[in-house]
Amino acid sequence: MLEFGKPEVEQFFQTLTVENFTISHDEKQLIISTNINGHFNLWGMDLPNLFPYPLTFNNQSANTLDYAKTGNFIFVGFDRDGDENTQIYALSPEGGKLLPLIQNEGERHFLAYTSEDAKRIYYATTKGNAQYLNNYVYNFETKETTLLLEGSDAPTFIFALSPSENTFVSIKEFGNTYCLGFVHVDGEQFLLTPKTEEQHTVSSITYISENEIYFVTNYEADLAYVAKYNIKTKEFSTVLQLEKEDFTEIKFAKEENKLYLLGSYGVEDRLYCYDLATNEYSILLTPTSVVEKIVVTKSGNIYMKGRSSTRPSNVFVSKDKGLTWEELTKFRVPGVRDEDLVEPEVITYPSFDGLEIEALFFRAHDQNNNGHVILWPHGGPQSLERKWFRSMFQVLLNRGYSIFAPNFRGSSNYGLKFMKMVEGDWGHGPRLDNMEGVNWLIQNNYVDADKMLLLGGSYGGYMSLLLHGRHADAFKAVVDIFGPSDLFSFINSVPEFWKSFMDQWVGHPERDKERLIADSPITYLDGMTKPMLVIQGANDPRVVKAESDQIVEALNKKGRPVEYIVLDDEGHGFSKKKNEILVYSKILEFFKEQL
Repeated sequence: MLEFGKPEVEQFFQTLTVENFTISHDEKQLIISTNINGHFNLWGMDLPNLFPYPLTFNNQSANTLDYAKTGNFIFVGFDRDGDENTQIYALSPEGGKLLPLIQNEGERHFLAYTSEDAKRIYYATTKGNAQYLNNYVYNFETKETTLLLEGSDAPTFIFALSPSENTFVSIKEFGNTYCLGFVHVDGEQFLLTPKTEEQHTVSSITYISENEIYFVTNYEADLAYVAKYNIKTKEFSTVLQLEKEDFTEIKFAKEENKLYLLGSYGVEDRLYCYDLATNEYSILLTPTSVVEKIVVTKSGNIYMKGRSSTRPSNVFVSKDKGLTWEELTKFRVPGVRDEDLVEPEVITYPSFDGLEIEALFFRAHDQNNNGHVILWPHGGPQSLERKWFRSMFQVLLNRGYSIFAPNFRGSSNYGLKFMKMVEGDWGHGPRLDNMEGVNWLIQNNYVDADKMLLLGGSYGGYMSLLLHGRHADAFKAVVDIFGPSDLFSFINSVPEFWKSFMDQWVGHPERDKERLIADSPITYLDGMTKPMLVIQGANDPRVVKAESDQIVEALNKKGRPVEYIVLDDEGHGFSKKKNEILVYSKILEFFKEQL
């Protein structure tokens, strides 16, 4: 009888995924950004034909992707190998040569809106105002660029325009938990939410008419809800607020006079339909546990990108208002059966101060289980771990490692108060939440005390370094992927448009000096005694290479065991298959050596 053996690591990382998508307004062409050739490029699908064909060949991720409403070209934004300096281009639906539209070397551009006649493009840019951004409209016919809004006080973005383009809404981002919306009318601006000293957020803003604006906010609430603002009367009102639901996105279906709403609380998403005529809502089925993008077409069809714990990101369409879904891209883990992949268990545990923490526990199948558990502190930190596919998780599980992913204080999707708990406290509360989770696992027989490993990226990399320095005895080995090592140098090196909210988010180098010293991993070099692997993207603009360089150099001087991998063509993440395979194969090898 033929025996094929365990899947190799390359099989997991040859898994294809959809990074972004857009659909033509006649719904005849689907454009996806996917990594079929090992790099992200744009591919087209002539629906209902599901076989893709290549459109671009520049091997870069599409940070922005939007089909012109006239149907004759596509707007797309590319950076260069993860440097996040997005430049904006036009592309023919047939593909081929990219036509530069907004180009400023070394600057970043954020596409906000494209006009109905596809003659104007609205965007924000770091050029001329690196900290707060300036917002422009560019006219393709006249080749004129007009300054509409100069950012001040905080990074400022045009977010939505009225159907006639006579009024628009901007947002000022003071931080992840403090974001105000303003409607601009005849040279004046008005707050979308009533004035208050309490911090709150405004997001997912959409006009449903010249005078009615719907949006998501947590003004005077812990969980975000749907609200509206009337430009004529200048009135704010609540539209839909549900218990244990944190709304994140609104899509307007004009022909149906309905809103499609995305909500979540914790690790899964839910999709709602809200009838503007009756003020009634219904919950719709979704084909995945996490929804990453929604497009509602003029016909009323719903296109969705989503993923689940055992399925990578794919694009789906519902032609019956969410009753059923057709999968348009069918990406899977090649050579691996669904039953060989692992769904997580959702657990809760009390932290050191009684705060309830929700976590995911991925348990390796019995036939693979080697008894070891990897603690995965997520990135962000104002993000969370969800029921979504990670090739890295599934290959580690297949090799016998279980994974523990706590959504410690500061994580999103649990309300504004919970999310704010990490602000000004990067290294105390969240650190103890992670350690209490490890202790809970040991006490409840999920793992033996001598079989814990540690792996994290970004803020999770920072937390891995900090836990290593302060709690080394709890772990056998540590992997840090682009984690900040010194909060002082991190604060000084972040992108300019982050700097206005660093005081609230992390702390002030002078005012909070003692706390920043206490919360910086580099303070605890003497405690970093376990084998360590450090991985860094050379082009990372968020956590610059110097953050990893300095911790590796300091440990080398002390003669500590540390391996260091620098990827010259990556930024804050891994976009190329060869790099994924290199890095995660090395992680497997590194952990295996410690067993």
